[in-house]
Amino acid sequence: MSLLLDPGNTGSGSGATSVVSADYKYPNGLDLKPTSPTHTALLTRLNQRIMESSSEMSKRHASWKQIDRTLTAYIPLDEMEKRVKENDERKPVSIVIPYSFATLETLLTYFSAAFLDYPIFKYSGNGPEDRVGAILLEKVIEQQSRRAKMALALLTTFRDGWAYGFGTIAPYWDKVWAKKTVVEDASFFSAIFGKMLPSGGQKRTSKDTIVYEGNFLRNIDPYMVLPDPNVPIHEVQKGESFGWIETSNYMELLLKEQNDQSMFNVKYLSGYRGTAGQSIYNKAKTNSGRDDRFGLGSGSATSSSSPIDIVYMYVNLIPKEWKLGNGEYPEKWLFCVAADKIIISAKPLGLDHNMFPVATCSPDYDGYSVSPVSRLELIGGLQTTLDWLVNSHIQNVRKSINDMLVVDPSLVNVNDLLDPAPGKLIRMRRAAWGRGVENAVKQLAVNDITRSHIQDSAYITELIKTCSGSVDSVMGLARTGSERVSADESRGTRMAALSRLAKAAKVVSLQMMWDLSYMLASHTQQLMTKELYVDTTGRWEEELRAQYGDQARIKANPLDISIDYDIEEGDGTLPTGENADVMTQLFQSVASQPLLSTQFDLVRIFQRICMMMGVKDVNEFKVRQQQGTLPNAQATTVPDQTALAEAQKGNLVPIQ
Repeated sequence: MSLLLDPGNTGSGSGATSVVSADYKYPNGLDLKPTSPTHTALLTRLNQRIMESSSEMSKRHASWKQIDRTLTAYIPLDEMEKRVKENDERKPVSIVIPYSFATLETLLTYFSAAFLDYPIFKYSGNGPEDRVGAILLEKVIEQQSRRAKMALALLTTFRDGWAYGFGTIAPYWDKVWAKKTVVEDASFFSAIFGKMLPSGGQKRTSKDTIVYEGNFLRNIDPYMVLPDPNVPIHEVQKGESFGWIETSNYMELLLKEQNDQSMFNVKYLSGYRGTAGQSIYNKAKTNSGRDDRFGLGSGSATSSSSPIDIVYMYVNLIPKEWKLGNGEYPEKWLFCVAADKIIISAKPLGLDHNMFPVATCSPDYDGYSVSPVSRLELIGGLQTTLDWLVNSHIQNVRKSINDMLVVDPSLVNVNDLLDPAPGKLIRMRRAAWGRGVENAVKQLAVNDITRSHIQDSAYITELIKTCSGSVDSVMGLARTGSERVSADESRGTRMAALSRLAKAAKVVSLQMMWDLSYMLASHTQQLMTKELYVDTTGRWEEELRAQYGDQARIKANPLDISIDYDIEEGDGTLPTGENADVMTQLFQSVASQPLLSTQFDLVRIFQRICMMMGVKDVNEFKVRQQQGTLPNAQATTVPDQTALAEAQKGNLVPIQ
């Protein structure tokens, strides 16, 4: 039993200091009590890395905050505009022209179509003996990606890549426990007869069980990421460390400690309330401006809640130097530091792929920077100019639409002029009666110097399209002009624009999707323990039916997928119908020429045309094959219709 004077109880919201008692058995025979020299030395090393990384990444936060501002229509009102809205809430004030948002949506739409079509991760066997195992592996990971909703996490990573310059995602293996209702025999054991005796039927009972195990994807907020600042962001595997910050709470951490033997020291966090559990390196709230963006206010944690910031840090280290063992060669370890003060986990990763389980996406990387400039950051100046052109015009119109009058107060009752109601009656003063009204009130001439701003804003939007690659044809907008747009011009413009986006998709495929595919497969081969049923439909339907027969679902177990595999790398292109007409003409030519039809597979050409036209389930329309034998003939395979007709005639018998 160890006793520790808990520093957390002196934090905001508690106002008192107490003694926390805990009894832990630490891994690898280490002494990691928060007061031990080992804990202090290890915490110092980790905080040094955290501080250096946070210091470098914080330099980019101001620019990212500006990007966040351009992706919303909400702008905090200044004092003048507050008065305008108080007087008349219908009057317009400054806004953000959502052109950066439209650009981001266009880029994400392309990436969504290029990467998020199932199966997202594709594999093939390294050798002929691995072919069926690779198909089953792909099917298992496809089911994991659907169950874990990986497409949502990938879409968030793509968004971070376009908006902030890079996005980070972390795959991890987890098990989901839940109550499951099962039916059991309502029998009992008799000590007299020494056997189970029935008691009248069955009963339903609820048991704790693993309802799912598999890969999950965790998005990492760019404001929270802590990479090794000495390596480019697309080469995180070459760095010595990689970490990030997450906000949790005491109850969640205590529950994890109960189910995870690698966690410890959580009970020492019991007194942390308010801001006591927050990390000084968590700058997402102060630097991102997201709370201001949604009008929530920055605020702070309440004294009744217990948020605790956790720093997860992967470190490539030599155990002997870190006093963690006798190893003299690098090993990858995972550390968790709570509230910058207490280490709650320290363990070697022990993963077969021997990589940091993180992958990064940086479509506009320069090959050298730890935080490259993003696509939206490149057009940020144009977006600011566009906002200013439109908002200055709004302000000028709002000012000019009100009457600007010069009044002689000795001739006119000024109070009558202040009445905004139409059809007003303005009374002359008694001294001016009979002298006329010509010189009493004069309207000042108003010149709209911002009249051309709207035309200028159209030029700015064209520059944004040119620089970002989100031209009209990709956005789904037709070119405007006096000339008729020909089919060749429309096709050529669209293909040129898509090729620019395909280049970025190819980069992301090499950076993130390949590493992610490899780690997901490696996790599944190493950590999968339960059998899993998978569908036979899809792109490998023929191979699976040839192997397992006409079954809708087949069983995959860990031994089936223990094979050598290759990853099918995506090229970032979309299956579009621009060239489908050309392929159709080629198909007709091959079909009409006997010499060509013997050299080319017409069925595969037809399938390619269907894919180019966007038909994904072409195999669903194929004729099912049925095996049988004709009397006095060798076994053969015939179509279903032929099999039924011959069976009715008595000319077809099933294979014994």
